[in-house]
Amino acid sequence: MRRSRLRHLGLATLLVLGSLTAVGTLPASAADSPSDSAKDPAASAGLLDAMQRDFGLTRTEAEDRLAAERRATDLAPTARRAAGDAFGGSWFDADRGQLTVAVTSEASPATLRAVRATGAHVRTVEHSARRLDAAKTRIDRLDAPAGVSSWHVDPAANAVVVDVVAGERTDNDVQRFVTRAREAGPVTVRTVSSAPQTFAAGTVGGDPYYTGNVRCSIGFSVHGGFVTAGHCGGAGGAVRGWDGSHIGTFQGSSFPGNDYAWVSVGSGWWTVPVVLGWGTVSDQLVRGSNEAPVGASICRSGSTTHWHCGRVLAKNETVNYSQGAVHQMTKTSVCAEGGDSGGSFISGDQAQGVTSGGWGNCSSGGETWFQPVNEILNRYGLTLHTA
Repeated sequence: MRRSRLRHLGLATLLVLGSLTAVGTLPASAADSPSDSAKDPAASAGLLDAMQRDFGLTRTEAEDRLAAERRATDLAPTARRAAGDAFGGSWFDADRGQLTVAVTSEASPATLRAVRATGAHVRTVEHSARRLDAAKTRIDRLDAPAGVSSWHVDPAANAVVVDVVAGERTDNDVQRFVTRAREAGPVTVRTVSSAPQTFAAGTVGGDPYYTGNVRCSIGFSVHGGFVTAGHCGGAGGAVRGWDGSHIGTFQGSSFPGNDYAWVSVGSGWWTVPVVLGWGTVSDQLVRGSNEAPVGASICRSGSTTHWHCGRVLAKNETVNYSQGAVHQMTKTSVCAEGGDSGGSFISGDQAQGVTSGGWGNCSSGGETWFQPVNEILNRYGLTLHTA
């Protein structure tokens, strides 16, 4: 009985940390070198099994993709520096198995040669990343109606993509927003099936944490506690574990605007640098928080739907929840459901962020956003607990 309880306490501290993937998404710890193969701890048997199941890959294809994503992650900062002011964004191209870097048509031949020399594939575009980021910043100042789901810079589209809920595109307020957004810079409008919502849930059994009558999922362990979603509880709020015992207290929380929080841990609970595999894959050690590029594979674990994988679709996206807009989010094709809020997104052995919200479910599919973990660490001066 004692052994079982100890194991559960350990799980509760990383309760929702779950995911597997190829590369890390948030800059905060030591990165693996490009020479590391897919055979290291980031490519455990469980991770490779999940890649095969969720992406329809063979084992060799999964290993090759992990290795390619790791190289792209390591290469991205160097390629960006080589592009200089002509940089138009970058993403991982799964078909090519390499990093693609967008460079504006004004770039000099020397700049193009320098970017290609890094090993990245080059695509010529019209707008620089600086111009697109400035356009998105202007759009962030607009008051978005409920029919507008989110907006982000899409380097592959070389535009700011505004997602509008299906059935709301002809709404007068939505049309006015889109018109004003187009005035801010290059904009493309796309349709999504549903509006985003957060993934908190009423109290149910399992291995979650509870605050008030809300159930959420623990994110990544930090020294002294864990990080999670801000909409799960406010500063000063008490947190209970799976067995109803006191874990700790929300020390900081921000929502909307941001969606992050951190909880101190005590009362016999402790932190562990692990992401739960929930029996689907082996539990994953957390070794850092290097940021995976757009297009890379990524996985999530939560107390409701456990372990699911997908791809990074966009970064620095503004999500328009009913409670208000949340900025600097990363969008993925991974599904989630109520109670998964706060849980971990991980790429390989690199922490990426905590689950915020999305649309859809894990039966029919959907999209989910997470708040990057490095932003949370920097905001509260926390240190990620790594193996």
